[in-house]
Amino acid sequence: MDDKMGDADFSIVPFTEAVKMRLAGLPNNTIVTKVLPSRQNCLAEESHIVWKDGKVVQNMVLRLKNVESGEVELQLNWIDIPGSRHL
Repeated sequence: MDDKMGDADFSIVPFTEAVKMRLAGLPNNTIVTKVLPSRQNCLAEESHIVWKDGKVVQNMVLRLKNVESGEVELQLNWIDIPGSRHL
């Protein structure tokens, strides 16, 4: 029988706010903002939103809810697609 997977909550608001800053020209690997674990998110540790290789990137480790134990690692990348609508 399969184990229950659990779930996790996080906000992409800090990430989209960083995208809106239009960070071109910043040095590679510049930390734009930090997101701290709180009762409103499932972050297991501090998460950095970084300008890396011309993209906004956020790595995060989320602690799963509604399950005995577990964590999941995610990476968000913002990629501009020519002709798409921007934030």
